[in-house]
Amino acid sequence: MDKVLDLVNSFEKENGNLFKDLDEISFINSKKVLKAFKDNNVNESDFAGTNGYGYDDAGRDKIEAVFAEVLGGEDALVRPQLISGTHALTVCFFGLLRPGDMLLSINGKPYDTLDEVIGIRENPSSLKAFKVNYNQIDLVNNDFDYDKIRDYLSKNKVKVIEIQRSVGYANRDTISIEKVEMVCNLIKSVSPDTIIMVDNCYCEFVSTKEPIEVGADIMVGSLIKNLGAGIASTGAYIVGRRDLVNLCSQRLTAPGEGKQIGPSLGSNHSFLQGIYMAPQAVVNALKTGMLASYILEKLGVEVYPKYNEVRSDIVTRIIFNDKDKLIKFVQGIQGASAIDSNVLPIPVATPGYDDEIIMASGSFTQGSSIEISCDGPIRSPYIAYLQGGITYDYGKLAVINAISNILKNND
Repeated sequence: MDKVLDLVNSFEKENGNLFKDLDEISFINSKKVLKAFKDNNVNESDFAGTNGYGYDDAGRDKIEAVFAEVLGGEDALVRPQLISGTHALTVCFFGLLRPGDMLLSINGKPYDTLDEVIGIRENPSSLKAFKVNYNQIDLVNNDFDYDKIRDYLSKNKVKVIEIQRSVGYANRDTISIEKVEMVCNLIKSVSPDTIIMVDNCYCEFVSTKEPIEVGADIMVGSLIKNLGAGIASTGAYIVGRRDLVNLCSQRLTAPGEGKQIGPSLGSNHSFLQGIYMAPQAVVNALKTGMLASYILEKLGVEVYPKYNEVRSDIVTRIIFNDKDKLIKFVQGIQGASAIDSNVLPIPVATPGYDDEIIMASGSFTQGSSIEISCDGPIRSPYIAYLQGGITYDYGKLAVINAISNILKNND
C-alpha cells in the first residue's frame, strides 16, 4: 500500500499541467452546455414528465434540442426507452438500412454485443436475417486503411458506414476526433450519399469537438456513460441530420408516430442534470485513468493510453497477460465501490459475449461506466478495461485498492 501511495503522490506532484489541460476542456464543454440550456429556455417546469403516450412533453422536446445543439446535430432522440448504447445502435441500424443495403464497418469488427445484431453470429432477428449485407475493413496500425476504404467505396454502393471510436474489447487505440474528420472527408469525397454513423460511446466531452461537427451524419451514445454523468439512471441518444433522426424515431416507436410519442416517465430532471454535470464528470474519469496508467507503468505493466498521452475516450486498457491478475484487479475495483463492495466478482457467461466476462460495477446505476467500473473478457492477453471515476477522489481510491490487491496477492 505504501508503495502505491508514494506513486500517487509522485503523479500528482509531477502532472499538474496535464490536469490543467483537462480542466480547460471541461470549461469549454461546460460553456457549450450552458449556452444550449439558455438558448432553449430550459425551465423548472420542464422537469415534469409524462406517462401514457407522452404527447406534448415539453421537457422531453427541450432535452432533445439541448442534446442536438451541444453535440452539433440538427435533431436528437433522447429517450429512457433507449436502454443502452447497443439498443440505440440497433435502432439506428434498423432505422437506416433496408433489405439489399450494405453496412460497412471501417474499424474492423464492432463491439461483441453487435455480433448478433449484425448477423456475425447467427440470430433470426439480425440485420443479416433481413437481407442487409455486411462487410468490414480492418484498421492498420491503429488508423483507418484510407486506400482500401477509397477503393471499396469506388466499386461498391454502401448505404451506411459505421465507425466505432472506442475500443470495445479489442486491443487497439481509440479513434481520435482528428482521424474521424479525416476519414469523413475521404468518404464524402468518394461517396457523398453514404451515411456516416458514429458509435460515440465513452468519447463524449473528452475533447472539444464531436463527430457530427467534423462530418459524421448521425451519432449514437449511452446516458449511463459520459453524458449521463452518473445521474441519468437509464437512456441513450441518437443525434444528427434531422431526416436520419426521424427515420430512427419511426423504428423506436412506430411509422407515422416517431418522435411525437414516448413518455419521459420522470427522466427529464436526471437527463438535464446529467448532461449539465457531464463535462466535469468526464474529466474526472480521464484523471482517474491517467493516475492508473502512471502507477501501472511504474510497476512494469503494459497500459494504454500512457499516462501523458492525449486521450480520446475514458477507457484505459491494462494488459496483464495473466488471468489471475486481471481477476484480482477487477475485484479490487469492486472492493472500493460504494455499492456492493462486499460482493466478489467472478468470471461468468454473459449474454451477447462469446467469452466469460468479469465485471466490477458497484454503481448507483446498474452498468454505469462513468461512475467507476472495470471489466474484461477471460481470454488472452487478459485485458482489464477501466472506465470512470465520477469524482477524481473516488476514482483514486478505487485505483489504489485495485493495484494494492494485485501487489498483496503477489507477495
